[in-house]
Amino acid sequence: MPDHPPPAPAQEGSSLGPLRHWAFAVLWTATVVANIGTWMQNAAASWLMTGLASNPLMVALVQVATTLPMFFFALPAGALADIVDRRRLLLVIQIAVTLWVAGFGLLVWSGRVTPAILLGFTFIAATFASLVAPAWQSIVSSLVSRRELQAAVALNSAGINISRAVGPALAGLIIAGVGMAAPFWMNAIATVGVIAALMWWHPQGAGRRLPPERFSSAIRAGLRHARHNPHLRATLIRAAGFFVFASAYWALLPLVARDQVRGGPTLYGILLGAIGAGAVGGAFVLPWLKRRLGADKLAIAGTIGTALALSLFGVARQPATALTASLIAGVAWIAVLATLNVSAQVALPEWVRGRGLSIFATVMFGGLALGSALWGQIAAMIGLSATHLAAAAALVLAIPLLRRWKLQTGAEVDLSPSMHWPAPVLSRDIEADRGPVLVTIEYRIRPEHRDAFLAAIEKLAPERRRDGAFDWCIFEDVETAGRFVEIFQVDSWLEHLRQHERVTNADRVLQEAVHRFDVAGAPKVTHLIAAQPHETASSTAT
Repeated sequence: MPDHPPPAPAQEGSSLGPLRHWAFAVLWTATVVANIGTWMQNAAASWLMTGLASNPLMVALVQVATTLPMFFFALPAGALADIVDRRRLLLVIQIAVTLWVAGFGLLVWSGRVTPAILLGFTFIAATFASLVAPAWQSIVSSLVSRRELQAAVALNSAGINISRAVGPALAGLIIAGVGMAAPFWMNAIATVGVIAALMWWHPQGAGRRLPPERFSSAIRAGLRHARHNPHLRATLIRAAGFFVFASAYWALLPLVARDQVRGGPTLYGILLGAIGAGAVGGAFVLPWLKRRLGADKLAIAGTIGTALALSLFGVARQPATALTASLIAGVAWIAVLATLNVSAQVALPEWVRGRGLSIFATVMFGGLALGSALWGQIAAMIGLSATHLAAAAALVLAIPLLRRWKLQTGAEVDLSPSMHWPAPVLSRDIEADRGPVLVTIEYRIRPEHRDAFLAAIEKLAPERRRDGAFDWCIFEDVETAGRFVEIFQVDSWLEHLRQHERVTNADRVLQEAVHRFDVAGAPKVTHLIAAQPHETASSTAT
């Protein structure tokens, strides 16, 4: 077969380019409005806890309850996003969120909320959010072109931060003027707009050729892919090294506003709003910064900015200092978050996108949850100011330790399905769940090419595992020089058929580099299936 040319480098689109797509624009607008309600709710919950229990650890536990569900449930949610209809999943969860938040608003209004009830509500609300986050992220690539993906991710982040800029400030005003329950009810009303947008949207997509994966096997396949995807692994390591330390100001900001700067809920809302405003401004200059700095230097610059913001929070005694810190924190946050998110997006083929992004979310929110609990406990021991300065120092020290793991290395890799594997020639029908399946590929090479062949096929091993193989090895014939047999195993016949659809054009390039060593140009492929009594157990395709 002819070689596939390498994909053309993706060009960065304009910052507002994705909004030309109606579906993206409608869903983006609806989620911005809904996120305003969410940020009103989050700000109200954190401020409510300062009145119920002023201990720094208890206040930080609100942030833990917000982030921990993503750590626990993101991977199962990612599997759901890949095996069920994403639109229906989003609709069901958003309806449940509306009912849950409205009900909690009644508890707040009646004065029956305790610290435990508040943490429980926050945890369950965040669980709903974790169940839909991978699906929301996964649909971005179906709403815009690949070259607009960076701009679309930045716009989504900008939308979140527009909400963050508006929501907390509104919450402070509404709490002071209407009451503590109002932000929760307004969040429930805002979510109705998302439900309406999802009901309007009808995505166009190709139907499945194979039945959807089972839930447990889908999770295993996602973890196996992440383990053997070097582009995604580098992103996860960089994310873990950032979010644990950056979580400090998110967890402790209510106490900075109340105890350090001596303000009230309005000031807290303004500080949160300033973080959002900084992030919005940063989102619009992000394409320019990306072209000037590249992904890695942009993430480092954002990390340094976050350390500077933490230092300013540590010394803040006046609103102006805290406000400056918030603006810097917002710009730095969007620079790092958007860069990491795009790095995860471009590292993933479509079949595992939801699971891969959920693993990224697991690392991100696990880091935020762990960091929030850690910095809350440290603040209880050494004080707010010293804790912020310690987190800033740790963040700076992490920069040289993480530089070896590069970001967005998958941007120029063609991850579209190649569909070049021929269908196996079967002697009889095979039940879909029969397995395991052993695939052997026999190569005949010139003995003088042995070392070069082994080096080439070693690069093929991660591809086999990423696409579903749980075992791989290469064997050399001790009797016939130049005869090698590659083997890999998959769980079932259906899983092997899925491998045929998962192989990408980038994988095809690796395979063709190996096949060129074969003297016949086409190695012999054999499929063997675990034997069952009274049945023929093998079939061969060449």
